[in-house]
Amino acid sequence: MAILDDGLSPEAMLAFYQRLYPFKSIFHWLNHEPAPSRLFVNREFAFTLQGDVYLRYNSFANADELKKQVCTLNPTRFEIGPMYSARPRDKKTVRPAAFKPLQRELVFDIDMTDYDSVRRCCSEANICSRCWVFIAAAVKVLDCSIRDQFGYKHLLWVYSGRRGIHLWVSDQEAMELTDEERRAIANYLTVVGGGKETKKKVNVRQGSKPLPPGIGEFINLLQGVFPPLILQDQDSFAGEAGAEELLALLPANAQTEPLRKKWTANPDKSSEEKWDDIRNQVKILGKATASGKLLLAAMEDIVLQYTWPRIDAEVSKHRNHLLKAPFCVHPKTGRVCVPVDPTRIDEFDPATVPTVGQLLKEVDEAMVINNEDGAEGAQHLPGKSLFSQHRSPRKAVSSHELGEGMFSLHDLQPSESRSMSAYAFTDRLPAFFPSRR
Repeated sequence: MAILDDGLSPEAMLAFYQRLYPFKSIFHWLNHEPAPSRLFVNREFAFTLQGDVYLRYNSFANADELKKQVCTLNPTRFEIGPMYSARPRDKKTVRPAAFKPLQRELVFDIDMTDYDSVRRCCSEANICSRCWVFIAAAVKVLDCSIRDQFGYKHLLWVYSGRRGIHLWVSDQEAMELTDEERRAIANYLTVVGGGKETKKKVNVRQGSKPLPPGIGEFINLLQGVFPPLILQDQDSFAGEAGAEELLALLPANAQTEPLRKKWTANPDKSSEEKWDDIRNQVKILGKATASGKLLLAAMEDIVLQYTWPRIDAEVSKHRNHLLKAPFCVHPKTGRVCVPVDPTRIDEFDPATVPTVGQLLKEVDEAMVINNEDGAEGAQHLPGKSLFSQHRSPRKAVSSHELGEGMFSLHDLQPSESRSMSAYAFTDRLPAFFPSRR
């Protein structure tokens, strides 16, 4: 069966939903148990159709019903919302006061556009492997914070398909958080604040006092990210404008005036050289002196301002917020919103993520080899996958009765310049979804 080369055509999208989209895995991940429960039956799904028509408050009894409706509507994308007190499709028959969101994953959204003020390689919707390092640093901090500081275990990181990443936390305790509790968590994790006109965007302590423990435990990690990313690759403080940007973040006193004079006299100094000048100034002042401590604290705050996770707090604060479903397709890029292994985030390259067209082409080629036709052929792709040589059973963790094969998540991580194959995409999906056993 031939598929049009245009990966974003309605025909290609329909083929993707019919042959590749993992409806059963999505069902088990949302439902938390094999038999349909209120976590799925009362769950809201919203569809974006061709022409930007938006349909909210859809709900389904099981995975087959969801698949049937998706294939009928053929949306460009669909989003997942909370579990309500009643079925969302019955909303018009329920008293408004009785229709409330009860449970929902704790979700986070990190978008690269929020880093436009600190990245130099790209801007707006554009993204490259260089600025992806900002996202990688954010994932390391947020993943560790959610697991260690909040104690949650069931985390699913998903590439947004274009310029960001989403986190779904599905522990039962997280599902039951109120809006007020979600707001408190989002505020706790928001360190960088202020608008475009605000120079110093990190204000988490007074003077040279130690950083709050929840932030301070990550300073060593971020101080390792800061030099290669900000000072070397992005060269954020180069030139006169960069020097002024850096000086604006240092204590405004006579102790930093030598730095201004030095950089004005030598405007070609790199960011790395300017940072070394600040370190030397600390040595001159003495680390134990009040001025030295203040300058050291300012250096830590600068590291935080340029590398701390910039979450969209509004996404996290409300249970009724909708978020794009994993494995959907981004309508602008055609790339699939694939889950990402946080332990290998440094290896992830958005440019290697498969597009719908690539996946369907590989399925068609496999069917020609196997002389197969129809949707079921996608489940029997040959071992030509880029990852077939790395097949390995999952260790120690159940796959929550997904029943679609259990393989290690790292097998699906795109490597080098090669994109994920359709075989890997279909055969190993369960490893993406956190187990609850």
